[in-house]
Amino acid sequence: MNVNRVTLITLGVEDLARACAYYDAIGWVPEAVLPEVAFYAMNGMKLGFFSLEGLAKETGRDKADLKTGAMTLAQNFASEAEVDAAFDRALQAGASAVTRPTKTDWGGYSGYVADPDGHLWEFAFNPFWELDQDGQLK
Repeated sequence: MNVNRVTLITLGVEDLARACAYYDAIGWVPEAVLPEVAFYAMNGMKLGFFSLEGLAKETGRDKADLKTGAMTLAQNFASEAEVDAAFDRALQAGASAVTRPTKTDWGGYSGYVADPDGHLWEFAFNPFWELDQDGQLK
């Protein structure tokens, strides 16, 4: 089995209903919403949102310690116009602008938002990475 893979990314959220409402507003469709966790299918993997209270209980960590990981999530798009549309849709749904989409020094086009829980999302066009019709990297 290939070990270079991720099957589930779980993000801790303060308010599960608010998190689901935001992701619903940007067009995501949940696969399952339970009392403390929600799952979204993503082409062979899943993205989960777990209440911080539930995640603290499950991991045995203090709730405050769960907010210390620095990371970003990213979606790549086939054009700069698609990046702009995704960025605007996220802002309309309740995200905060971190950096507006702009040309990058590496030859692409990218911008960042923070979702209502502060998770950083990059929306990018990378001319060096080809996407298939489902938006997956080739």
